[in-house]
Amino acid sequence: MEHVFFCTGHEIKIPNIVKSEGLYLYDEKGKAYMDLESGVWCTSLGHSNAEINNIIKNQIELLMHAGFCYSNEILEKSAKSILDIAGLDNGKSVFLCSGSEAIEVSRQMAKHLTEKNVSLTLHDSYLGAYSSIIDKSRNWYLLNWEQCKTCPDKEKCDLSCEVLQKIPKDVSEFIFEPGSSSGFVRFPPKALIGNIVKIVQDNGGKIIANEVTTGVGRTGKWFGYQHYDINPDFIAVGKGIGNGYPVSIALINESTARQLELNPFHYSQSHQNDPLGASIVHGVIKFIEENNLISKAESNGLLLHNHLESLVDNEIIPEVRGRGLMLAVDIKNKEITYDIYSDLIEKGYILGNRGSSFRIDPPLIITKTEIDEFIEVLRKSKSHFK
Repeated sequence: MEHVFFCTGHEIKIPNIVKSEGLYLYDEKGKAYMDLESGVWCTSLGHSNAEINNIIKNQIELLMHAGFCYSNEILEKSAKSILDIAGLDNGKSVFLCSGSEAIEVSRQMAKHLTEKNVSLTLHDSYLGAYSSIIDKSRNWYLLNWEQCKTCPDKEKCDLSCEVLQKIPKDVSEFIFEPGSSSGFVRFPPKALIGNIVKIVQDNGGKIIANEVTTGVGRTGKWFGYQHYDINPDFIAVGKGIGNGYPVSIALINESTARQLELNPFHYSQSHQNDPLGASIVHGVIKFIEENNLISKAESNGLLLHNHLESLVDNEIIPEVRGRGLMLAVDIKNKEITYDIYSDLIEKGYILGNRGSSFRIDPPLIITKTEIDEFIEVLRKSKSHFK
């Protein structure tokens, strides 16, 4: 099949996928591929999940779209369910279409309320596809935490440290991506993040947890920020919350929501608070709870991490990092990475190629048997490129 009518900007590795189920994609010849990337980290419950598909079908028959000046029962139920799992009692939510949008709306609300100009994030963060967060040449402060990795005081992190002292006082929001680090899976020290949050909040700024990649059970907790002792003002949720459907949410804590009531922020988008997206969010949360997938992500993630650690040899694989079912495997160089990546696809296994590492984010429904199977294939593939 020739591809001439669309542009991806990426190399097409499988030319014609025709169906999917669970962890697997199938091409036109019936060949199965275990998808260890969950699409683009989106299909948290696996492809073509029957329960989520039935929710979509039923909601389509009732109400897909109404407009941002109207409400309905499923919107209220879904908003309450996601605020509950985030622990944001009496908070508010806005349903949107993409993780990038959820981050951008949260930023706009933070700047509206604080009347401050500077956005703060870690130097290796990825915050979405919008030009306002890609171009960091103006009104951004990028905190480089490389030296913090080896700091002898990183478990306590002294507030008088030069890294912290340089944080501007006019920060409107600190956007924290808790562990993805632009896809390379790095985890900043807990004490460091706690101190950054304290400095920003003490100066009147807001905290935004970017949970587009790290949320929805991916790290073995509902949200990645829950591995840190912080209370964000906003939480941006996307990807896995729609199981492949484009829906995202900006969550707002109670105190910030009250500020917005006194100082309203107006935002209009055609598919804001759509009932269809809200119904899917409610269904995803229910499925995760009923199938105990947060706990399974933690235990299966530890199993997968330990298996991957057994492949570290300082020749091909120098390091493995992970938390829950979000893992990265560093490879000796880009050429070997690409060779193993292509070999695995040929054998029916899909993972993320980050150039000098693999990103592994399987659906939360992955089993121990499937983990064992993948590890054995990766072990054999790795041995061919020594």
